[in-house]
Amino acid sequence: MRTKLLIVDDDRNICEVLRLYLENEGYETKTASDGVEGVNMFKIFAPDLVLLDVMMPKKDGWQVCREIREMSSKPVIMITAKGEVFDKVLGLELGADDFMVKPFDLKELSARVKAVLRRYDAHNRDADSELVRFENIEISLQKYELRIKGKVIDIPPKELELLYFLASNCNRVFTRDQLLDKVWGFDYLGDSRTVDVHVKRLREKLEGTSDQWTLKTVWGVGYKFEVNT
Repeated sequence: MRTKLLIVDDDRNICEVLRLYLENEGYETKTASDGVEGVNMFKIFAPDLVLLDVMMPKKDGWQVCREIREMSSKPVIMITAKGEVFDKVLGLELGADDFMVKPFDLKELSARVKAVLRRYDAHNRDADSELVRFENIEISLQKYELRIKGKVIDIPPKELELLYFLASNCNRVFTRDQLLDKVWGFDYLGDSRTVDVHVKRLREKLEGTSDQWTLKTVWGVGYKFEVNT
């Protein structure tokens, strides 16, 4: 899966230049031309990093950064034509991970993106080694937390454990008895219908999340977390 970048800037020329350059670097990109569109695109696209302009219509970059931080810890690099210390301090206080001032060199921007992503990934490996990510979904077994499109979803522990197990073994089929053994444990006294009930509840929570993966029934066998390739 390619790393996903969201570019939010009301200057469409800058968006296009950044999009072309970063896609040539191997990233998957989406663009937004104002703050409202930026927040909505963040929820839909679930990017790995956001390049965020400060001065924009509808919602400025400060407000967009605040709203992103309310639902995600994904890295944000603020971009502005201003170079005052106040702007940099405010951006960092709001949770931005780095700051670039226009005009900037594209190679430097690319290097900053790579550096911020490395720091974020290293932090996540240390803080949460039991994390599975696919499009629009993050499953943390360490935090017992499910995020769908950046939003934390209430989920009982066993449902999360079942989803984590299937997603971390994507495209492998497991029988109901295997799932009882792996998720509930060998001493579980229930029957295989328990798995069916939990899968049904998970599907209700996951409905419409992504067309890139699905919690699939393999008739006569069991279940798998199927990822489109």
